[in-house]
Amino acid sequence: MPKQIILAAHFPGVNNTTVWSDPRSGSQIDFDSFEYLARTAERGLFDFFFLAEGLRLREQRGLIHDLDVVGRPDTLTVLTALAAVTERLGLAGTLNATYHEPYELARQLATLDHLSGGRAAWNVVTSPGPFFGANFRRGGFLDYDDRYVRAAEFIQAARTLWDSDGGEFAVDSSQFGIRGRFGVPRSPQGHPVVLQAGDSAGGRELAAQHADAIFSRHHQLDDARRFYRDVKERVAKHGRDPDSLKIIPGVSYVLGYSDADAQEKAHHIRRVQVSPQTAILLLEQLWNQDLSGYDPDGPLPSVDPVLDEDDTIIKGRAGMYPDRLKTAAEWRAKAEAKNLSIRDLIIEVTGRQNFIGTPGRVAEQLNEYVQTEACDGFILVSHLTPAGLDDFVDQVVPLLQERGVFRTGYETTTLRGHLGLPPA
Repeated sequence: MPKQIILAAHFPGVNNTTVWSDPRSGSQIDFDSFEYLARTAERGLFDFFFLAEGLRLREQRGLIHDLDVVGRPDTLTVLTALAAVTERLGLAGTLNATYHEPYELARQLATLDHLSGGRAAWNVVTSPGPFFGANFRRGGFLDYDDRYVRAAEFIQAARTLWDSDGGEFAVDSSQFGIRGRFGVPRSPQGHPVVLQAGDSAGGRELAAQHADAIFSRHHQLDDARRFYRDVKERVAKHGRDPDSLKIIPGVSYVLGYSDADAQEKAHHIRRVQVSPQTAILLLEQLWNQDLSGYDPDGPLPSVDPVLDEDDTIIKGRAGMYPDRLKTAAEWRAKAEAKNLSIRDLIIEVTGRQNFIGTPGRVAEQLNEYVQTEACDGFILVSHLTPAGLDDFVDQVVPLLQERGVFRTGYETTTLRGHLGLPPA
């Protein structure tokens, strides 16, 4: 029997994936947008709705990043509202283990799990540096390695509270010394589903030990297979069933009436995703200096990137380039070989259009990834918010159902049930 494909709908945060200039694009803060995408995902029988979060608006050159100006609403508030307008769809939120506290967050997630009938999920992330910490009373931050120590102990503490079933609890660890009585009884699925999004060795180990699913950025087939094998082997080494951790990369897609039509659409979408202004902003994040005087239709800078990692031009975004000089050399070689301008190069090196073609071709590719153990499913990121999922639900989902690799109706009421995860 073929493996069943997990599908989730990603409501994007502030980024250039969404084509905000498209007249069909809606607000990213009005509830109507969240509701529309969630209802579409549930109509498509998706496993869950996934919401990103940022604890502070990004800044570049000391100014609010232009894509952040509309703000970042609170994750749990949005998901709680969505629980009232959906019935079976899982509700997953990105929530930070560096600055929240276990009792506070465990209580909020348990409440969401009750209000939704067992559909809550927590995507565990950590934050480096003082930029985020300045928004919090502690004002401090954790060293890189300590972030994962705290995250692991945070998850264990939350599960201790959930298992207390409204009773007394005690947690004593290097990060926490808390005791008391939990205020929420055991939720419908026992524990909310725990996802993890880190890709470093520490992040992979955290997921292998403690997570139910991992939100991966590995979406090229061979690379995805290597990541899949690595993480599943780590899971087994920790004495867990490898199938108890689901690997779900975030991917994008472009559909067309023919493969050529889809490729033409994809080219147009990439051009509007990377405007001239956005191209310069993204280049600055590697070069780590002000490049506003450069022509986006001209060549790359001849100067080298600034290597001061303690003073980066972009604040509030995870580090993307561990070796700036190496990456800059690779970009220069690519630009020279293909005669690419700054904008053309940024379009090529930052592209995330993973599945392009007819609905039949895209369904075939998605199924290949899952059946050949490159992943267990996908978190779909559309270029249009909130209506970009419509065509996928109407055109691709029926083809997956015909192949027998996606449900034709919800068979369970909890998110754990949808994902085939063991009871908590």
